[in-house]
Amino acid sequence: MRSLLPTSVQIPRVLTIAGSDSGGGAGLQADLKVITALGGYGMSVITAITAQNTLGVTRIQDIDLDVIDAQIDAVISDIGVDIVKIGMLASPQIVRTVAKALRRHGVQRIVLDPVLRATSGASLGGDDTAQAIMTELFPMASLITPNMEEASLLLGRDISGPDDFKMAAQQLLAMGPQAVLIKGGHLDATHTQITDFLMWKALEDDQVVIKEKEFKHYRVNTLNTHGTGCSLASAIATYLADGHDLSHAVAKAIAYVEAGLEAGRFLSIGEGPGPLWHMHDFYPTALLDEKEKY
Repeated sequence: MRSLLPTSVQIPRVLTIAGSDSGGGAGLQADLKVITALGGYGMSVITAITAQNTLGVTRIQDIDLDVIDAQIDAVISDIGVDIVKIGMLASPQIVRTVAKALRRHGVQRIVLDPVLRATSGASLGGDDTAQAIMTELFPMASLITPNMEEASLLLGRDISGPDDFKMAAQQLLAMGPQAVLIKGGHLDATHTQITDFLMWKALEDDQVVIKEKEFKHYRVNTLNTHGTGCSLASAIATYLADGHDLSHAVAKAIAYVEAGLEAGRFLSIGEGPGPLWHMHDFYPTALLDEKEKY
C-alpha cells in the first residue's frame, strides 16, 4: 500500500557509474556518501568490484557487460537521472558499454572522472582504456576532472605543475568535453597552496567562447586523503544537478572536500591513508572535540 504522503517533491537524482571500494573510502561508496550529504538521491551502477583498503588494491573483478548495461537500464527507465557521474571503468569494453547505454537513454549531463590509477599507485585501466574513454566519453561529457597524473596519461606527456595546466586544458577541451577541471592536489607536500584550473565552453551572443578560472586553496595537512577525487567529482555533479552554474558548483565542491579533509584529519580508519570525513556537516562534534586536544 502506497503512503499518503505527497509524491511531488523532487530532489537531485545523481547516478554514479563506478567501481566498488570495499574499504568504503573511494569509488561508488564515497560517491553515494557525498550525494546524500549534499541533499541528492544517489543511485549506482557497479562496473567493478575491488578488494581494497587504506593500504591499497589487491584484486579487481570486472562486472559482466550485460549486467552493467542492465543496471543502467533499470535505474534510468524507472527513476531517471538529472546527472551522471562516471568513475572507474576498467576496460575498453566497459567504456563502450557505458557510452552506448547513456546514448541510448539520451543522457545529456555527465561529470567524468577519468580514474586510471588509485591513490596507492595501483593501475585501474591501461592505455587502451584511456583511449576508449577519450574516444567514446569525452564528446559526451559536460565536465572531465583529471588530476595531474591522469592528464599526463591522457595527453601522453608530463604535466608537472600549474604552469602546464592551461595548455593541457586546451588540448583536453579540444577532444570534445564541454569543460575540463585539472586538479593540482598531487603536487608534493612542499607546495602548501593547491591550484585547480577550470576551462569551459560558454555561449555568449550565439557564439562559443572559452572561459577559464583558477581556484587556489591551501593544502590541508593530513594523510587522510583517500577518495578525494571521487568525492570532488560527485560533489560537483550534485551541485550541478541542484541548479548551480559550473563555476559555482566547482567552487562549492572544492570547499566541501576541503572541509571534509580538515574534519577527517583526526580520523583513525585503517593502517594507511584514510578517507576524508564526508559527513562533516552532520557529525562534526566528536572530531572537533578530538582536534581541540592538539
